[in-house]
Amino acid sequence: MSVLTRDEAQTRAQLIDVHRYTVALDLTTGDETFESRAAIQFTARAAGDTFVELKPALLRSVTLDGQPLDPHTLDQNRLALTGLTEGEHELRVDATMRYSRTGEGMHRFTDPTDGETYVYTQMFLEDVQRVFAVFDQPDLKAVFALSVTAPEGWTVLGNGIATDEGDGHWSIAPTPPISTYLVAVAAGPWHSVRTEHAGLPFGIHCRRSLAPHLDADADEILTITRACYDRYHEKFKEPYPFDSYDQAFVPEFNAGAMENPGLVTFRDEFVYRSAVTDTERQTRAMVIAHEMAHMWFGDLVTLTWWDDIWLNESFAEYMGYQTLTEATRHTDTWVAFGIDRKSWGYDADQRPSTHPVAPDPDAVPDTASAMLNFDGISYAKGASALRQLVAWLGEKDFLAGINTHFARHKFGNATLADFIDSLAASTDRDVHRWAEQWLRTSGVDTLTPTIGNGSEAGWTLDIAQRGNRPHRIAVGAYDRDLVDPGQLTPRDRFEIDIPQQDGPTVRPGRRPDLVVLNDGDLTYAKVRLDERSWATALDSLSAIPDPLTRAVVWNAARDMVRDGELAPTAYLDAARTHLPRESDLAVVQGVLAFAATQIADRYLGPDDRPAALATLTSICRALIRRTEDGNAPGLRLTAVRHFISAATQPDGIQDWLNSDSVPGGPELDPELRWRILYRLAVLGAVDDDAIAAELTRDPSATGQEGAARCRAALPDGDAKAAAWDRMFRTDDLSNYLFTATAQGFWQPEQADLVRRYVPRFYTDAVELADRRGPAIAECAGRYAFPIHAADEESLRLGEECLSAADLLPALRRKLVDQLDDLRRALRVREG
Repeated sequence: MSVLTRDEAQTRAQLIDVHRYTVALDLTTGDETFESRAAIQFTARAAGDTFVELKPALLRSVTLDGQPLDPHTLDQNRLALTGLTEGEHELRVDATMRYSRTGEGMHRFTDPTDGETYVYTQMFLEDVQRVFAVFDQPDLKAVFALSVTAPEGWTVLGNGIATDEGDGHWSIAPTPPISTYLVAVAAGPWHSVRTEHAGLPFGIHCRRSLAPHLDADADEILTITRACYDRYHEKFKEPYPFDSYDQAFVPEFNAGAMENPGLVTFRDEFVYRSAVTDTERQTRAMVIAHEMAHMWFGDLVTLTWWDDIWLNESFAEYMGYQTLTEATRHTDTWVAFGIDRKSWGYDADQRPSTHPVAPDPDAVPDTASAMLNFDGISYAKGASALRQLVAWLGEKDFLAGINTHFARHKFGNATLADFIDSLAASTDRDVHRWAEQWLRTSGVDTLTPTIGNGSEAGWTLDIAQRGNRPHRIAVGAYDRDLVDPGQLTPRDRFEIDIPQQDGPTVRPGRRPDLVVLNDGDLTYAKVRLDERSWATALDSLSAIPDPLTRAVVWNAARDMVRDGELAPTAYLDAARTHLPRESDLAVVQGVLAFAATQIADRYLGPDDRPAALATLTSICRALIRRTEDGNAPGLRLTAVRHFISAATQPDGIQDWLNSDSVPGGPELDPELRWRILYRLAVLGAVDDDAIAAELTRDPSATGQEGAARCRAALPDGDAKAAAWDRMFRTDDLSNYLFTATAQGFWQPEQADLVRRYVPRFYTDAVELADRRGPAIAECAGRYAFPIHAADEESLRLGEECLSAADLLPALRRKLVDQLDDLRRALRVREG
């Protein structure tokens, strides 16, 4: 399919204005296709030629101003409109469109639990073309009026209030002007919880089979929604711009959520079937807050072209965390951001594929390249940059600039230059220079302290900076407690600007035992500890009073491992010493995740992996013992999960599965049962009959994915061949079942068994991407990549693939990143 270039979009936007889409969708015509009729009212500013986009199974008819056009002139996804005259026009397109199983366009899903069917749209970035004919670019905003014919018993949801007209016919209230990629429809026998807030209808929706679980959390979800809505109205002068606010939890969703105006769609894993930790509830709450922020930044004011995607995502990311902290019970959200989300940005920013938060427009020449920038830089780094901007500018001036931006560009489009101009109107600071230094540059700065011992004048702090961004940071100074040397007492916390303008900073007294740069985590930079501070941290890290400071120190250790400055085993030793005493759940989860997925699985070789797993199980046992009183269920659940995943012998976890409980709790819910069965499959302690029996017990969609994951993990040549064929030889796996199969296939314990599939990946993944498109290509590059084959031969094969193959951009980007991570793993091993 042809991709839209930036030049083409600019040319089309200069030629036409689009006013209104009237779209009729018929979802009653079968399991494979649906009917789509679109009438588009637009104006040509001058005589000229342009095109409209669609990707039909069958293009039945096209008329322009009542005159038929030849449907056979459709070229891939473009239908030429030639000889337009100046003035108003109406284009009508009647087509049959295909349902998707990959989360693109109109996705169709049948729930294996009860046989009910659901459909929903995901139009981003150019998948609206899979649903109806469209002038598909973000700066051709229009009013959308949709009607839907659905099977009896279904409920239809859309961007506006949906009205049941009877006999399966639904009309959706016309939208204000919005971009094409933001149109949304969801239809099926939804279970709904409805309420009203601030004079608007609010609703949350899920599959019927998930109804008890949504009902159990409905008060929590709606409380978070109302709190965020009210807080945004305190921050923003522009009121919420749409007529309702629905949140639909939908199956097999590729992203975390999508900010469709008035109908936010979420992956329905956020409707929890099993026990979760409070940090997982916080994550769901953050996503709710993030998507609601988009109603203003992204929907009310939308980017002009995809080079400014960061304007959407960085703002929503920052606002999501900050608003959750201010308006809900989740007051420590920045700890989770620091220990988990921020590392996503740091890692992405050190790969060859790095890019500025706000890339040069020429670096995003078309829609295919735009898709590649939905990464840790546009989200986590961008949010970190905005947090630093608020620290430098002050929240009052920042919000004043935001409100100026909304007032200037509401229901329109804007660019980075527009955004910076709005901020500059509210402050005397040089925001344009800040933007050039922070938003137009790539890479991570590193801050390294040199500390002078105390004298009569005091102790000194000199900070060496690798990089050239300005930073406003806090520095924390801590001393060992005189009574209990294992405890740390805060002595001083002060702010400084980087680079230091007047030489080293002087503070009174003797030098502290621990000096932490970026205390409070207000900037985006890697930090190092001086030798004495690191020795103190090794002794007393869990005794640092503030969990956000502990997160900063753990991140410093993580970065040192990745950069080859700290042995992976030293990180594991620190975790063994301090995690059993750690009180913050986000810190425990973040440290265990890095220790398991990076250190044990990648950075240590096969000979050292058993000892690493033994360390992890030792940490988890200590946490399980510590939580026997039931006062920290989230911490206990985290320890149980990681104990299962690190088990090297089947007996203990097999006993848990047989008894349906962990001694002392928790009882096994579906998530824990599938987790245990998965690990037993890796260890060769179960067979396909046991997997089938568990699937009979839990026939849900999640159970189907668990079974696919377990079957792919069996250490058996026939099982591996069957899993490979399901992924790469047939095209009937949905996005979620493909992912589950890929997750199970590669296992460090089975390196010899799967070695012959390593070269096959580089040929089969290319063919798969060409057949099934970017969503499955992204899944293949992320989950089916032989991540545990950390050797020079795998690196050579990957580099040959990159140099020789004409790769789909989504797959190429994933391979570039995976191979860079492989190089890093090899360097860490060699160190």
